[in-house]
Amino acid sequence: MAKIKTKFVCQECGYETAKWLGKCPSCGQWNTFVEEMESRDGDTKNQRGISRGKIEKIQHITSSKKERFSTGSAEMDRVLGGGIIKSSLILVGGDPGIGKSTLLLQVADYVSRNNLKVLYISGEESGEQIKIRADRLGVGEGELYVLAETNIDIIKEFVEKEEPDLLILDSIQTIYSPEVVSAPGSVSQVREVTAMVMRMTKVRNMASFIVGHVTKAGAIAGPRVLEHMVDTVLYFEGERHFSYRILRAVKNRFGSTNEIGIFEMREQGLVEVENPSEVFLKGRPVDSYGTVVTAAMEGTRPVLIEIQALVTYSPAGFANRVMTGIDKNRASMLIAVLEKKAGLGIQSSDVFINVTGGLQLREPASDLAILCAVASSFKEIPVDFKTVLIGEVGLTGEIRGVNSIEKRLTEAQKMGFERAVIAESNDTIKDINMEIIHVNNIRQVMDLLF
Repeated sequence: MAKIKTKFVCQECGYETAKWLGKCPSCGQWNTFVEEMESRDGDTKNQRGISRGKIEKIQHITSSKKERFSTGSAEMDRVLGGGIIKSSLILVGGDPGIGKSTLLLQVADYVSRNNLKVLYISGEESGEQIKIRADRLGVGEGELYVLAETNIDIIKEFVEKEEPDLLILDSIQTIYSPEVVSAPGSVSQVREVTAMVMRMTKVRNMASFIVGHVTKAGAIAGPRVLEHMVDTVLYFEGERHFSYRILRAVKNRFGSTNEIGIFEMREQGLVEVENPSEVFLKGRPVDSYGTVVTAAMEGTRPVLIEIQALVTYSPAGFANRVMTGIDKNRASMLIAVLEKKAGLGIQSSDVFINVTGGLQLREPASDLAILCAVASSFKEIPVDFKTVLIGEVGLTGEIRGVNSIEKRLTEAQKMGFERAVIAESNDTIKDINMEIIHVNNIRQVMDLLF
């Protein structure tokens, strides 16, 4: 009898070693190694390959524009770069209960109603449970087929038999290959199953969605190589206790990674939000200090966002800094600029900054709004309700210009704002019916607003 070989695999990054280790030398995580059996000797069934060994000179390869088909949602089409491309493998991640299965079932229904065959495979729910959700959403009239299965070999047989145009796998952590001697959801299983799905997708010229669970840290569970194998990685974000959801692309070989799609969860399913600015400004307090509006660019779309700040005295002597929706280091830098260049003594105060709506602001165009929100709360003087602030702030207190300023101001004008404070370098503004105030340093802004 052949000796069974085992190995220890890190469940975070996929690093393999012959013995157990407390700390992974690759990703630095503790207690992530799990013992797994190695694949059987002589196994040639799972050899990878999608080109069948054909080699060509690059000048002789004919390229054509990939055909796309719509998901039925303008928001999701925008995130994907214009729709679903055939032979593409798309990974969708998100917290449990956020709406991943609902979103993909609605996509499957729309695609199946447009003369395309869809195969929806669930490893978590039975066909009856999927039918209950479909009845609630009012979907399921087209060429939509459902299979409750977890064995990838059986799934492959049905794919070869049915030849679907769109394959949906919910979720990848529940699917297993009998040839891999480890539990479903382990690094070896996830890696092998994804490779098999990728081969089916490329060879059969169909599009595939796979759903991935996320860890406590918010990353997709399993090895990092999983995200490298797929063509597109989408994150479905939001709080389960709130109705709004944000779909964001963090990797896209066929489109931009800067676009977001915004949905609202209702009883009849996910409904796309056509005017995000109105959503994020809903409930904004009037004539209240510590609140400022800025215009951020999410891909090609300008979105008005409210930034709130609260500055309070710290009796303990140790200032507390809490930031939600912005980078803590950048916020600390802006607070230091405000202290040094504007003369505000905030060093002994607690500062809390929040971006409403659950968005994460990553671009520097919101610097001026963050800084003014903190100053407004510290001075207890409200910023004009109809004023929007846009600009990057440097360490010397200068205000720098930002890109796409006309798009930002057009969106602000559409939402009823009457005045905009921007950098002097953004001076090429046309067809904007607003009062435009140009500034070049922090002290000018402080004198203007406070």
